[in-house]
Amino acid sequence: MLCRWDSGGMERFGAGSRRRCWLFAFAALSVLGSARTGNNYPCDDPLVAGLPQTSFDSSSRLSSSHSAHFAKFNRREGGGGWSPAPEDQQPWLQLTLRDRLEVTAISTQGRWGSEHWVRRYQLLYSDTGHNWRQYRHESVLWTFTGNRDADSEIHHKLPHSIRTRFLRLVPLQGSPRGGAGLRVELYGCAYKSDVADFDGRSALLYRFNQKSMSTAKDVISLRFRSQQAEGVLVHGAGQKGDFITLELQQGKLVLQLNLDDAKLLSRGGLTSVSLGSLLDDDHWHSVLIERFNKQVNFTLDHHTQHFRTQGQEDTLELDYEISFGGIPLPGKPGTFLKENFHGCLENLYCNGVNVIDQAKRRKPQIFSVGNVTFQCSETQPVAVTFHSSDSFLILPINLGMETFSLRLQIRTWNAESLIFHATLDQELQPLILCLHLNDGQLLLALHAQTQTIIPVGSRINDGQWHSVGLDIKDQQIFLSVDRQRPVSADIGLRVISHKNSAMLTLGGCPESLNGTGCESCSPMGFQGCMRLIFVNNHPVDLLQVQQGMLGNYNQLDFDVCSIQDRCTPSFCEHGGQCYQSWSQLYCNCSGTGYTGATCHNPIYRQSCEAYWKTGRPSGTYSIDVDGSGPLEPTLVNCSMTVDRAWTVVSHNQTQLIKVRGSTLQSPYTWTLNYTLPLNHLRNLVTTSDHCQQEVVYHCRRSRLFDNWDGTPLSWWVDRDGEKRTYWGGFLPGVQQCSCSLEGNCMDMNYFCNCDADRDTWVNDTGLLSYKDHLPMKEIFIGDTNRTDSEAAFQIGLLLCHGDRYLWNSASFYQGPLYFHIPSLQSDLSVDISFYFKTSSSSGVFLENKGQQDFIRLELSSPSSVTFIFDVGDGPINLTLMSPEPLNDRQWHYVQVDRNVKEALLQVDNLTPQIYGAPHEGHVHLQLSTTLFLGGTASRQRGFQGCLRALTLNGLSLDLEERAKTTPGVSVGCPGHCNSDSVCLNQGRCVEERNSYACDCSHSAHTGPHCRTAVSAAFESSSSVTFNFEERSSRGRSESSKPSPARTEVRRTRDRITFGFMTRHAPAVLLLAQTHTQRYMAILLAKNGSLHIKYHLDQGRGSDMFSPKCSNLANEQLHWIHLNREGLDVSVQIDYGLTQRFTLPPSSDFSPIRNVTLGKISEADFLDPEITRAGFIGCLTSVQYNEAAPLKDALLNHRSSRVRVSGRLSESSCGTHSTPNVFSTTHSLPDQAGKGNRAKEPLKEAAHNESALIGGVVAAAVFTAVCAVGVVIRFLYQHRRSTVQSTITEKDHQPSLEHPYRTELNLHKSARDHREYFI
Repeated sequence: MLCRWDSGGMERFGAGSRRRCWLFAFAALSVLGSARTGNNYPCDDPLVAGLPQTSFDSSSRLSSSHSAHFAKFNRREGGGGWSPAPEDQQPWLQLTLRDRLEVTAISTQGRWGSEHWVRRYQLLYSDTGHNWRQYRHESVLWTFTGNRDADSEIHHKLPHSIRTRFLRLVPLQGSPRGGAGLRVELYGCAYKSDVADFDGRSALLYRFNQKSMSTAKDVISLRFRSQQAEGVLVHGAGQKGDFITLELQQGKLVLQLNLDDAKLLSRGGLTSVSLGSLLDDDHWHSVLIERFNKQVNFTLDHHTQHFRTQGQEDTLELDYEISFGGIPLPGKPGTFLKENFHGCLENLYCNGVNVIDQAKRRKPQIFSVGNVTFQCSETQPVAVTFHSSDSFLILPINLGMETFSLRLQIRTWNAESLIFHATLDQELQPLILCLHLNDGQLLLALHAQTQTIIPVGSRINDGQWHSVGLDIKDQQIFLSVDRQRPVSADIGLRVISHKNSAMLTLGGCPESLNGTGCESCSPMGFQGCMRLIFVNNHPVDLLQVQQGMLGNYNQLDFDVCSIQDRCTPSFCEHGGQCYQSWSQLYCNCSGTGYTGATCHNPIYRQSCEAYWKTGRPSGTYSIDVDGSGPLEPTLVNCSMTVDRAWTVVSHNQTQLIKVRGSTLQSPYTWTLNYTLPLNHLRNLVTTSDHCQQEVVYHCRRSRLFDNWDGTPLSWWVDRDGEKRTYWGGFLPGVQQCSCSLEGNCMDMNYFCNCDADRDTWVNDTGLLSYKDHLPMKEIFIGDTNRTDSEAAFQIGLLLCHGDRYLWNSASFYQGPLYFHIPSLQSDLSVDISFYFKTSSSSGVFLENKGQQDFIRLELSSPSSVTFIFDVGDGPINLTLMSPEPLNDRQWHYVQVDRNVKEALLQVDNLTPQIYGAPHEGHVHLQLSTTLFLGGTASRQRGFQGCLRALTLNGLSLDLEERAKTTPGVSVGCPGHCNSDSVCLNQGRCVEERNSYACDCSHSAHTGPHCRTAVSAAFESSSSVTFNFEERSSRGRSESSKPSPARTEVRRTRDRITFGFMTRHAPAVLLLAQTHTQRYMAILLAKNGSLHIKYHLDQGRGSDMFSPKCSNLANEQLHWIHLNREGLDVSVQIDYGLTQRFTLPPSSDFSPIRNVTLGKISEADFLDPEITRAGFIGCLTSVQYNEAAPLKDALLNHRSSRVRVSGRLSESSCGTHSTPNVFSTTHSLPDQAGKGNRAKEPLKEAAHNESALIGGVVAAAVFTAVCAVGVVIRFLYQHRRSTVQSTITEKDHQPSLEHPYRTELNLHKSARDHREYFI
C-alpha cells in the first residue's frame, strides 16, 4: 500500500491501510524533523583557523602585537594572542565568520608564554554585527569556565548550538597576575537555509491540488525573526469551521486550533495555547508544530508544550490553501483580515514541503501576494541597555528656534523609574523637565515658577516597546505615548535660544547633577532598554556614544537589549500570579492557599489532627491533605474530642432509602458524591491512622447472598471501582456481615441476618474499616423483586482520625546504613521536613546527587545542622547553629526549602537561615541518582539515631515499612514520646526516664498537656511589654562563594494568636515594634471593627488592612490569628474564613524589639490614635512566635524581659462558660466496632421505617448506651485517680518548635479537666 505527500496532505488508498500510512508518515517526518533540529549529523569542523585578519575585531588592544587577529588557536605570532588595554572596562573579542554557520563548540587558551588568560567569559552572537544576543541556556545567562594557565585547552560543547555569522567573546575575569589574554577556536559546520522576507503587506499561499484537504496528522516547522509584536505567521481554514492559526500577539506566540464544526465552537472546540514572550526582539526563534489526531506538540526554542485539542473531532479539514505571513481576503488583493507578519521566515516546512524553496523556484503550488523577497533585510535599530539603577546617559542639547523635542522608545518592567531629566533656559528662570514612571504611568513634572504634573499612558512597564514623544512649542508642551492623543499644558514662557548647550540625562542621576533637582524626580533610576532616540528631530548615534565621541555614560550595554521575561514560563506554583521587576520575579499568592517566594508552602494544615494539636475546637477547617503537593486545599468538618480529632466527610445520601423491585440482573444503584474530590479522599484515608464508614442495612425477605451457591445479590464498590461483598469489619476477604464476625447472628446457619430470608425486618448494619477500600463509592441492591421483599439502607459519613506518618519512625543503629529512595522530583522546588533524635555528634541525614547538582542535609556538629546544595553556580552552604545541643536524645524538627528564589533552613523554632538566589543564576536542580537516607553514596558519615515524620515535597514516606526490609534499621524508635503522647498548643514532648512531660515554656498555655489558657483583665492604664532578646547564637549562613543577592532576601515570619473580650472601642490590642521605629498594630475602631496597621516606611506612611468582621466590642470572646510570611499577611477572626493581604514590595519588619499589650507609651513615630487608646477588657493566650508575653507577665514575675504597668489581674475571660458544644454533645469511638456505634460524631438521621421496628431499635440502642456510659464513667474515674500523680509540668525547658507551629487554641474548655497521659 502506497501513501504519498501531495499539496499539504496525503492521498490515501484504501480505508484499511489509512492508519498505517499516517503512522508511517508521522514517524518519517519526526525523524526528518529531529535530524534538522537535533544535530544528529557531524558538526565539529574548526571555523576560525582559516579566517583572514579582517575577520577579527576587538574593543581595544594592549599593543599592536596583541591585536585581535593574533587570537587564533595554538598560534604564537605577535604577542602570542589578544589582550585588551588595561583601562578597558568592558573588553570583547569579535569574530566574523565567512557566512552564517552553525556553531556547536568553543575552545580557549591564554596568551602564549605569558600570565594572561581568561578565567570566565560569556558569548554574544548576531547575524548582522548589531543587535547582539546573549547566549543563554534554559533562560540562564550562560557563563563559561575559562583557563587557569596560558597554554592548556579548555573545550566546551555548547548546551545548544547557535546559528550566527558574528560572535563576541566577553571576558568576565582575567588572570589575577597578568589580566586577560585569549586564543580561541570555534567548531561547527555550514548551515543551509531558505529565507523569505515579508514587509507586512505580503504573504505566501500554499494551494492544495484538490478543493479540500482533511488530515489526521500535520507537521509544520519554521524559524522567524521580527521587530513587530503582532502578526500572522500561519493560517488555514475550512468552510465547516476548522482552522489553524499561528500568530504573534503582544510578543507572544499563540497557536489556535479548531477541529470541530463552527456550530460547535460554543461547546469548547477551540484550543488556544501560548508560548514565549518578547519575541519581537529581531532574533531568530524556532517553531515546531506536530499534530496527530487530537495530540499536539507545540515547541518554541526548546520549550515544548503537550496538549490535546478540545471538541469531538480529530481531523483538520482545510479548504483550498494555507497561507504564511498573513490572511489574504478572498477577492480583494492586498487586503488582509489581520495584521500581517513583518519580518523574516526561514526553513518553512509544511508536511514535508519546503515552502520557501518552492516559492523561489516559482512552483505553481506556491502563490505570492505582495512583495516577498528571499533575502532578510537588515534594518535593526541600535538599542542600549540600562542594567542598573545607577546607569545613565548624558547627551548635549542644541536649542534653537525656541523649540525642543524628544522622541525615544523604552522597554522596561519597573513600575517606578526616571526616564529623563533636563534643565532648559527660560526668560525668567530655568525650566526643569522630569519624566518618570509612577506605578506604571508616565508623569511629566515641570518646575518653573510653579510645578505642573502631566500624566499620560498606563502599564508602560509591561515589557513591550513604547514610543514616547515630547514637544515644546509656542509656550506649550505636548506629551504623547504610543498612538494615543498627545496631552498638552501651557507653560506660559518661551525657551531661550543660546549658544551654550543644555544637557539631557537619560536613566539615573549622576553625582555631578546633585542639587539640580534630578535626584528628587524619582528614587529609582531607569532599568530597561532605549532605542530610536531623537533630540530636536536629530537621531542620536549610540555607537558614537559607546566610542566616547558623544556625551557621557555609565554602566550601559550598547547594541543589545537584555530584557528578560522572568514570568514566562511562570515559576509561581499552585496558581500564583507572577509579576516582575527588571531583575526579580515575584509571586502573588493571594487566594491560592499557599505562601512563600513561589507559592510553594501550604497555609493550611494537613489534617484535623494538626488543628487539634493546636487546641482548636470543633468546626469547619480548610485542610491541605498533601501539603505542598498538587492537590488544592479543601473544606472539611473537624470534630474534636479530648483524645483525638475526627475528620468528617459528608456525601449526598443522608436519609434512609427503601428499595423494591430490584434483581441481580437489574440491581438498584446509588452513587455517592462526597464533598471532597476522590484524590483528596484517597490521600486523607491513606494518611489517617484509622477510617470507618457505617452501612445501615435493614431487610425483609431480601438476601445479601444466594443461599444455594453464595453468589452476592447485593454489593458495594470501593474507591478504586472494585466490587466488594463484605458488610462489616476490616477483613475484606471474608464474605460476611458484622453479626457473623461478632457471633451474634439471629440464625447461626447464615453469615448475615438478611440471608435467613425472614418475613420480618432484620438488621445487618456494619462498620467498614479497611482503609484501602474506603470510602464507599457505589452500592448495588438486588433481590427485592419478590412478594413483600424490601430493603432499606443508609450510608454513614466517612470518619477518619490520626496521622499515621507523624510518629512513623525508624532507628538507624548500625551506620552507615541507609534507605534507597527514588530521586527527588525537585527541578524547580523542593521541601524536606522530618524529626530526628540522636546522641551522636554528627551524621548525614540524607543525600541526593545528579551529574553535577546535589543536595545534602546533615548534623554537622552537636549543635549545628547544615544544608548544602549546588544547582550549577557552585556549592551553597547554609549552617544553623543552636544555642543548645541537638544530640540530647530529644526530638528536633528540621525543615529545608529550595526554590528558584531562595533556600531556607529551619531547625526547631530558631531563626531560619535564608539564602537569596542570584538574579542570573541557574534555577534547575537536576538530581538523577538514588536518594540516600541515613548516609551517603560513599558509605561515610552515616547517621545513627531516629528519624520520623519524613516528608518530601508534600509526600510522607512510610519509614516503618522500609525499615522492615533494611538490615541495620529497625521499626520505630525507643522512648515515651509517641503517637499516644498529647502535648497541645505548641507544647513539646520531652523524654523522661519512665514517662514523658510536656514542655510548655514557649506556649501561651500551661498545665500538664499545655491545655490551660493564661488570661488577664486589663484596665485603661494597664500594659504588658515583652522585650525580645537578641539571640546570642544566631544561625550562620555560609556560601562557598559570595552572592550579592543573598543579603537582599530575609523572608521573615510572624505568628500571632490571642483572644480578647471587651465592650470598649476604640482600643489597642497589640503593638509590635522593631529597632528601626517600624511597627505593626492591631486595633479596634470606634465601630468595633478590626484594623491592622503596618508602618514600614517613614516616607510612605502606614498601610492599613481592615478584615471583614462584625462588631468585636460586644463582650464576647473573639480570637485573632495573624500570620505573616514575607509580604503575605493572612488574618482569621474567630474561626471564620482566612482573609489575606499583601504588604508593599521592599517592606521589612525585622528584627522585633518588643511587643506591648494594652496602653501604649507615647512616641514621636507612633500615630496618635495608637497612643490615645488603651484597652479595657480581657486578653487570653497571647502568642507572638515562640514568645508568650502574657504568660510571662503573670507566671514568671522575675523575668527581666517583661515590664508590667498599671493593674493586671488573672481572669478566665469567660472561657469556662464557653465549652466545645460540638464535641461535648457527641462523643467519638476509640475503636471501630459495633459496640461503639453510639459514639459517632454526628446524630443518627431519622429513619423512615415502621413504628414497630423503630421502637425496638430505639429501645435497644438506648439501653446499650446507658449501660456503656455507666461502665465508661466508672473506668475513667478509676483511671484518673491512678494516673493523676504521674502528671508533671515543665515550663522552663529549652524552646523547641512543634510541627504545627502557627495558630493556637485559645479556649479553656470543660474538657481540660480530663487530662491524662497514655
